[in-house]
Amino acid sequence: MTNAVFFQGVTKNFGAVRAVDGLDLRVDRGEMVALLGANGAGKSTSVNMLLGLLAPTDGQVSVLGGSPGEAVAAGRIGAMLQDGGLMPGVTVGALVALACRIYPQPRPVVELLAEADLTSIAHRRTDRLSGGQAQRLRFALAIAGNPEVLVLDEPTAAMDVESRRAFWTSIRGYAAGGRTVLFATHYLEEADENADRIIVIAGGRVVTDGTPTEIKATAGGRSVRFTLGSDSCAGLDLLPGVTAVEVHGGTVALRTTDAEATVRALFATRDRVPDLEVGGADLEDAVLALIR
Repeated sequence: MTNAVFFQGVTKNFGAVRAVDGLDLRVDRGEMVALLGANGAGKSTSVNMLLGLLAPTDGQVSVLGGSPGEAVAAGRIGAMLQDGGLMPGVTVGALVALACRIYPQPRPVVELLAEADLTSIAHRRTDRLSGGQAQRLRFALAIAGNPEVLVLDEPTAAMDVESRRAFWTSIRGYAAGGRTVLFATHYLEEADENADRIIVIAGGRVVTDGTPTEIKATAGGRSVRFTLGSDSCAGLDLLPGVTAVEVHGGTVALRTTDAEATVRALFATRDRVPDLEVGGADLEDAVLALIR
């Protein structure tokens, strides 16, 4: 059994509304996979079925070869949910210790506090935490049972840039031990930088599944960026290959189907093209194109 997570023909109806529509997906053991999609795409419903919080209307959901409920009870799957509440009036250390007592083979409390960067605030009450500190506590609670599969829903919400970087360093370290990580995020650069595979969902179905590089290639075209300076941007949309012109402050980004022809025309029509950069389409472009 190589599948850590397996969905086959899964549907979920809420009355007349079908939130998940024949979903097929798999996540192999040891993979780090990003689950992307617009609001209402079916991501949260799928995650809730994966965690045994919802039963599918039709189809099969399995975790590590068994049912989601069995995996949760054994501590083999852990979850860090964006809207997960924290017990008020208790300290960080006490809540982590309580979580560890729930599982048959928990991680040591001291180790958990250190890995989530909570040691210095272990005696602080949970209702006195900042947004980023609360997220780090949810991470510690999610891995308290030493799960083989870790599910993250918008894990870096409310974190500043430095905290986000430290968090993903911890996640990569956790996954390096052969564990499986499935995460949903609206920060697409996090998916690009950290995921082995990306699964994009729309309308309750998988619309694409591949590596970040493969998915970005589906958007087609290239981008040509340069500093506009004192020159006008008039006529840039008429250059060969150009399909769109975006101006952000003093920087111009040209979407083009023929980067070489676009660059040649730029130098032919301008004295200078400072800070020129040519690159592929980014992940945001690709995901938006697929969803549309």
